[in-house]
Amino acid sequence: MRANTVHQKTAGLNLISTDQCEEIYLAALEVLDRVGVNVFEPEALELLAAAGARVQGERVRIPDWMVRRALSTAPGRIAIGRRGSGRRGNGRRGNGDPAAPIERAMLLDRGRIYFGSGSDTQFTCDIQTGERRLATKEDVATAARLCDALPNIDFVMSLGLAADVPTENSYVHQFEAMVLNTAKPIIYTAADLRDVRDIVSMAEAVAGGAEALRANPSLILYAEPSSPLQHSSTALQKLMFCAEQNLPVLYVSAAMLGGTAPVTMAGGLVICCAESLSGLVVHQLKAPGAPFIYGGSAPAMDARTALCSYGSPELQMACSASAELAHYFNLPVFTTAGCSDSQVFDQQAGMEAGYTILMQALAGSNLIHDLGYIGAGMTSSMEMLVLCDEMAAAVRYLIRGLEVSPLTLAVDLIERVGPGGNFFAEEHTAEHFRESLYLSDLPNRLEFARWQQEGERDFYSRTNDKVRRLLSEHQPPELPARVVEAVKAVSRDRDEG
Repeated sequence: MRANTVHQKTAGLNLISTDQCEEIYLAALEVLDRVGVNVFEPEALELLAAAGARVQGERVRIPDWMVRRALSTAPGRIAIGRRGSGRRGNGRRGNGDPAAPIERAMLLDRGRIYFGSGSDTQFTCDIQTGERRLATKEDVATAARLCDALPNIDFVMSLGLAADVPTENSYVHQFEAMVLNTAKPIIYTAADLRDVRDIVSMAEAVAGGAEALRANPSLILYAEPSSPLQHSSTALQKLMFCAEQNLPVLYVSAAMLGGTAPVTMAGGLVICCAESLSGLVVHQLKAPGAPFIYGGSAPAMDARTALCSYGSPELQMACSASAELAHYFNLPVFTTAGCSDSQVFDQQAGMEAGYTILMQALAGSNLIHDLGYIGAGMTSSMEMLVLCDEMAAAVRYLIRGLEVSPLTLAVDLIERVGPGGNFFAEEHTAEHFRESLYLSDLPNRLEFARWQQEGERDFYSRTNDKVRRLLSEHQPPELPARVVEAVKAVSRDRDEG
């Protein structure tokens, strides 16, 4: 008798082999040992020199054993929580209440896939007029609230650079707008260490204290090296602060093929790998075991415009290969999808969003960001974000695999209904149709006459209607008034100081 088991085969993508990952890794080690990286932060230079790197001025050559040691101490699994309630307590649990259970939002380990919005677009498309205009702090808040309402958006980034606040304080204002409008985890950007400190203080107020935030962190810093092969003082200060605080950080290289990296994909991946791994060395020297997220991509520099192409197949190939490298290193990984070079929400935007989301999910990327981008990363579109949420739902249905078990084979049911029968009214159908079928009301599945009768509405009008409806109906969980005031006080003090 066969055991009653569930056999599940999940779709996947293996772009490069384990042997190819090793070749890229070994080439990156050779670059770090032979060429080295420029490091512009004194504390980082001291850490590297004391640990055994060869330091000559700002040039640092890192031997392979230092990289391997850093990989051995970096965690392969990182837990990310939902936003806390802001309740006071001793901070041993995620929301400040010692008796409350810790609520996880994302577990970043192999095979777990999460989707999130993009970050820091200069422009946005107005949901009322469709006009492309400068983004404001209110737009950041609106996008966060929409992300909170969309079921397949798992984390939030600032879909806008707030043009209506002091430029030097914009990242702090943007974090305030996000944290007050979503309970989902936030990946934030920061201009400098001062920004990071202020943003962390806001997150601590929301979590119920510093200890509570570190026990169940709900935020991740986005930081990056300067391609090719350079680490600025600002980037490393932020990186080391997060290591010291045991708060997660992702360190993402973004070298452009033919610009800041060789034009060949393998050469671009070597640059990205060397940059991210040398950042990891500094990070782990500062605090062994601190949470670090690998990332990197090598998009093409368009030869006609010299711009970075977000919708190009080169970017997707590089991101997918980076995911494979992260799996090889046993590190969580951050990649890009759900974005388009199109300047408007059109067929090109839909095409590029669709295939990129599918590609990165098949690659097994943990954090897939930039959903909602158009205009090559310059413009946010709430309609694009809704389309991406829909695509993420479809992709999750596709990659979950096919369950084959006595329940799903349904032989007894087939016998009972028999030839010429109908399964529609069966209890089995009523019990299992929700998990068995992909259900959505956004795509048009009406026959032509009924579509005409219901107003001949195109996809843009349906997505725009959904944006407006969700924003009118959805409210994120409220925070206590004293916590809201504590968060706003940080931004206010920055403006007044």
